[in-house]
Amino acid sequence: MIQPLFGLVMVEMVLVMSMSFGSPIRKMVVKGLDLLKQGRGPLVSKTVAATMLVVFGSTLFTLTNIQKRVHETGVHSQTDEVLIAQRLLEASLMGFSLFLGLMIDRLHYYVREITTLKKSLELEKILNHSHEQPKSKRSEETKKPKVN
Repeated sequence: MIQPLFGLVMVEMVLVMSMSFGSPIRKMVVKGLDLLKQGRGPLVSKTVAATMLVVFGSTLFTLTNIQKRVHETGVHSQTDEVLIAQRLLEASLMGFSLFLGLMIDRLHYYVREITTLKKSLELEKILNHSHEQPKSKRSEETKKPKVN
């Protein structure tokens, strides 16, 4: 269980890093996420996230039960210490992967918004420039003195 979680966290960290900096890789990642968010993608991702949240809660519950048992008996057995360490590692990896999943979703949204705003700003600049260009030509024509 721990190795797939480490792999998941590493992949999510690579996605977050690639989306943080403007590069051709970011364009590919955003397009890939756009494709994933079409069709059944959101349903599958929400189902996986909900399942991970339930397993995360179960792991925390098991962790607290082991700690209660250790405090009630007052005996720290090696088995309990190993179980606590493993459950704590699982819980922290699952929590971190859920957090990174939310980060990826928000970064994807913001990158898409920024690109659409940049495109609309460039379009407005072009339209504004084309509207001002005839005005400047007209003003030059009126400034020239007429020679008879």
